[in-house]
Amino acid sequence: MLNDVLIRPAPQDASREERAPEAPAPVSWTAPALSASGDAVVDLREAIRAKLTFALGRTPEAARPRDWFAATALALRDRIVAACMAAERRVPNKRVYYLSLEFLIGRLMSDALNNLGLTETTRSALRELGVDLDAVEEAEPDAALGNGGLGRLAACFMESMASLGIPAMGYGIRYDHGLFRQSFEDGWQREAPETWLAEGNPWEFARPEATYAIGFGGTVTMSSQAEGVIRRHWQPAETVRAVAHDVPVVGWRGRHVNALRLWKAEAGEPVDLALFNGGDHVGAVAARMRAEAISRVLYPSDSSAAGQELRLRQEYFFTAASLQDLVARHVAERGDVRSLPDHAAIQLNDTHPAIAVPELMRLLLDVYGLSWEDAWHVTTNTLHYTNHTLLPEALETWPVELMERLLPRHMQIIYLINWMHLEEQAKHGRQGAETDEAAYLASISLIDESHGRRVRMGHLAFHGARRVNGVSALHTDLMRSTVFADLHALDPDKIVNKTNGITFRRWFHNANPGLTRLAVETVGAGVLDDPELLRGLEAHAEDPAFVARYAAVRRQRKEALSALVAARTGIDIDPDALFDVQVKRIHEYKRQLLNVVETVALYQAIKAEPHRDWTPRVKIFAGKAAPSYVQAKLIIKLACDVAKAVNDDPEVAGRLKVVFLPNYSVSLAEAIIPAADLSEQISTAGMEASGTGNMKFALNGALTVGTLDGANIEIRDHVGAENIFIFGLEADGVRDRLAVPDHAARAIQASPRLAAALDMIAAGRFSPEEPGRFRPLTDDLRRRDQYLLTADFDDYWRVQRSIDAAWRDPRGWWAKAIRNTARMAWFSSDRAMREYAAEIWRVRLG
Repeated sequence: MLNDVLIRPAPQDASREERAPEAPAPVSWTAPALSASGDAVVDLREAIRAKLTFALGRTPEAARPRDWFAATALALRDRIVAACMAAERRVPNKRVYYLSLEFLIGRLMSDALNNLGLTETTRSALRELGVDLDAVEEAEPDAALGNGGLGRLAACFMESMASLGIPAMGYGIRYDHGLFRQSFEDGWQREAPETWLAEGNPWEFARPEATYAIGFGGTVTMSSQAEGVIRRHWQPAETVRAVAHDVPVVGWRGRHVNALRLWKAEAGEPVDLALFNGGDHVGAVAARMRAEAISRVLYPSDSSAAGQELRLRQEYFFTAASLQDLVARHVAERGDVRSLPDHAAIQLNDTHPAIAVPELMRLLLDVYGLSWEDAWHVTTNTLHYTNHTLLPEALETWPVELMERLLPRHMQIIYLINWMHLEEQAKHGRQGAETDEAAYLASISLIDESHGRRVRMGHLAFHGARRVNGVSALHTDLMRSTVFADLHALDPDKIVNKTNGITFRRWFHNANPGLTRLAVETVGAGVLDDPELLRGLEAHAEDPAFVARYAAVRRQRKEALSALVAARTGIDIDPDALFDVQVKRIHEYKRQLLNVVETVALYQAIKAEPHRDWTPRVKIFAGKAAPSYVQAKLIIKLACDVAKAVNDDPEVAGRLKVVFLPNYSVSLAEAIIPAADLSEQISTAGMEASGTGNMKFALNGALTVGTLDGANIEIRDHVGAENIFIFGLEADGVRDRLAVPDHAARAIQASPRLAAALDMIAAGRFSPEEPGRFRPLTDDLRRRDQYLLTADFDDYWRVQRSIDAAWRDPRGWWAKAIRNTARMAWFSSDRAMREYAAEIWRVRLG
């Protein structure tokens, strides 16, 4: 069976001999190519029918689309397992373990069918059963395991590792409800639990035998060992069970399969019978509810002390379970935990699993009995850390008091790591630097003493990792010069760049099959295996016949998106208009507000000159705001109110429409991205680490309007400056402008157009029932504007009007679009994974 790892839970302080589990099966393998014989359709048809009858207990006549989906998924899962079992079991020389709090995998059926080469076989099998494959795929819920780019990147990386044959396992949390299901009530975001697991997940394998005890709180005692060695023993006050559930990740052409292992939190005992029998029926399950809350919801609000504690419990829970699992597997296979760096590479995806540094040290010191020096050597040669942000609020810190109460042994280890680190630097001094020594030591300390004593998780991850990587060239340079400047000076070789990438199997083959077919017909089937062959499309960028076919593919996708918009919002949009799209997490630095304010300015301009030949434009927004993020939710409300006013105004009919699609998800992105003409990537320069939406849009032929931020810089370098629309301040200019105290007021005074748009919003034109509703947004822009919307507005307006002109030249527009598609091969996550494998993990491809 898939990753049939037989690992039993062990006591917290078991010896190595007591802990060694039965030798587990490998976590990955190479599978043979699946048969495509003439009987394949019949075999699959009967397998689906059997699953429907015997696994689900349904007749074909009574089956719903969700039942057909589950039956099909189970039949395909059997074929994945059969392919895996047929391969020779082997223990790879080295595995990659990818720890991430998010895996935004979306729907899995289209991925599995495409990578197994079974799409048409399955379509035919279902057709013979009177069922449409498209309807079956639509019945699959999006897996609620992530929120935004961080989780989608993790999903792309897992698929690429499987496709490249890199033995790997992903580790995360099996969230019952994910982030939330978004809906709108009079334009206000409303949150409800996602119910993706209400009818089970046919893709997963429950692994109750792979269960680990995760401790919280309690006390730490000491005992003397031989030769004067002091050992510490943690006795947790509370223990939660982490139960594994595995989801197979199928690589391209089914040649290799890895696993995504997700942890579900359970209480040691489901009910306290003494309390229950005593009449306290609610109290009897309180411990169970507290334990299970850990895997209920992604990103619980940390605006309260209880929310902060739950967030930390989540992060430690999945990190500790993952480390126990992988270390036990290594010891079962190799015997000596000291060789872990030779056979395992652990990647920490952002700071969420940074607690891995003291947790791995705790396991090595307290469970496996290593010396401090040996444990630190193993830890710092096994862990690697990817940083995804320069924003202070996203570089996690935890109150020392909370850490000491929840993870007392870990705080002891952190204190000792920090003491040794600071002693070493104080001993040698800061060579060649003229600086206050105390201030310098404070800047590199793992404990921030200036804000109520907090543990800096980014510093902890940096110090405990062998390599630290940024995710775009600009982001990596800024890491070296800003947030990690002093740490970088101590170890100049530690920070490296690995620009993000996307899996073309999902974001080209699956999301845009029409364009993929056109590419295959034009440059050959090899493009499915080697995206570099997309370069061959460039020779056809001005060929009228090819351009007509390329435009026809786009038209089909725009018509499909128009139908979806009408069905979900009741708004009719014109497929012939310019589809101007900004879809991503709602955050002030991503500057959806800049887009909305420009929309208001455009609305005013059209109203002032209604007879001018305006370029028809549809503004499409989607994205979720964190439930406690008041400003972001107000931006959504403004966008919805502007949409209502604009769409209901007959004077702008046919010229401007505004749409905000609710409940943004991977499957919704797959519908939007291939239909987009313009991709809005307009974050404040220096604040977006990389982005991957920008890559998906450009690959599918949308032209980018953006700042020189994140991977936009590298996209410009690859697609050509003439095929992208750049505006705004660069990172250095942002820093300089923010140093000017009244920069916002000056910018508004210098821009009558901006001032008029802000005045219209502030005066209540879009909220007549509550005129002051949007004053918090406009007042913030006038007084502070930390994301420099006002500074970039005029240049943004200028570039948008140049886009209008470009759209009116279809021949030139399509040439740019085709060149975007043709030149995007470098942004494949396969390239990114090859770089990680060679330069960070030191692991061979399969």
